[in-house]
Amino acid sequence: MSKNFALIGSAGYVAPKHMKAIKDTGNTLVAALDKSDSVGILDSFSYDISFFTEFERFDRHAEKLRRSTEMGKIDYVSICSPNYLHDAHIRFALRIGADAICEKPLVLNSWNLDAIKLMEEETGKKVYNVLQLRVHPSIIELKNKLDAAGKEKKYDIDLTYITSRGKWYFNSWKGDIAKSGGIATNIGIHFFDMLIWLFGNVRYQEVHIAKSKKMAGFIELDKANVRWFLSADNNDLPKETRQNSIPTFRSIKIDGDEIEFSGGFADLHTLVYKDILEGRGYGIEDARPSLNLVSSIRNTKPGIENKGIVHPFVMQKINKA
Repeated sequence: MSKNFALIGSAGYVAPKHMKAIKDTGNTLVAALDKSDSVGILDSFSYDISFFTEFERFDRHAEKLRRSTEMGKIDYVSICSPNYLHDAHIRFALRIGADAICEKPLVLNSWNLDAIKLMEEETGKKVYNVLQLRVHPSIIELKNKLDAAGKEKKYDIDLTYITSRGKWYFNSWKGDIAKSGGIATNIGIHFFDMLIWLFGNVRYQEVHIAKSKKMAGFIELDKANVRWFLSADNNDLPKETRQNSIPTFRSIKIDGDEIEFSGGFADLHTLVYKDILEGRGYGIEDARPSLNLVSSIRNTKPGIENKGIVHPFVMQKINKA
């Protein structure tokens, strides 16, 4: 049976993936909200989507649908708004009797999860987090191999993610650490969640670089030592990647072996939605470990004491200095 969806943040970068997932799973987008009216993309999915630029009118419409017997209430609210608004928009979804499907990070500070969890219990509705790397075929295959190996040894991992962003990025809410959580939260949390999912809980972490455009550090997990480097600066791209005009470089090496997962990203949101609609999906407690980690990273003073656990990109810069 088709479900009714509302979408908050419909002019955002990731919103079309949610629109596609709603359509691909046989459901209906009935309402959308964004303060920007540059949302012509909506016409690619339906001409009947009620669109609002003011939250108050959107709220009133959602309440009207909740009480309507003819049009049907909103079953799910998909949240693609700026990170610092996720908490409020999750609460809105639960208040109107809908489940929430929220982009990463679920909230900026992990202690906010407890209040949302109480609202879940009070309303009987559910909050889901989009943790799409957990449904990536290559990552699932890797997890199955690791689980089958059952090794007690610790793996050595190098995580590198460089995604080019222009000046607009740092002048938007994404460049404001109070609104985005910074690079580690905004672009790193999916990878941190994936690594915790694969290799266990965080035992220790330290930060080596903490700048607006890039961060780096070390994480000890139950079954892995992780050196990580995240950047939104295109100058950090490897020479070959830059020469081929490829704006993004992502790499995960486990004990020196590259894990190939550069492809297969196109339909991950659809897989996430299918999981949720089939009664699975990832909720508050699944999101908590990576949120605890990025909160700790955000509040850790950077410094280097042991060069043996520093990411190779960082060591190159140190050696050139």
